[in-house]
Amino acid sequence: MAINIKQVNTSANTHVGKANAANANAAKGSNQTSQSAAATSTSMPPKSDSVSITSQAQQLQNTQAKLASIPEVDQKKVQEIKLAIAEGRYKIDPEKLATNIAQFENELKDLN
Repeated sequence: MAINIKQVNTSANTHVGKANAANANAAKGSNQTSQSAAATSTSMPPKSDSVSITSQAQQLQNTQAKLASIPEVDQKKVQEIKLAIAEGRYKIDPEKLATNIAQFENELKDLN
């Protein structure tokens, strides 16, 4: 995002400069003090932007990395299962299904 710096309020800087000049004319003995104060106020570095990553963003990044390491779907195996279901040859083992569901849920917990 671009920031338009052409519309920066310069009246505050002008006011500070005029005040420093008035102080310098009013008291010759404090001339060096006024100049050092003016130099200090003008030489301060501008504030810089900073970015922080929330814990949720870090968690999302870790989850994405884990998902990237999971192998893709074996399309050949999917087609074989579809064919077996269509032909009535596919048998479901309820115990194996329950074990796989429980294992899947545990893997999901580990992602957090």
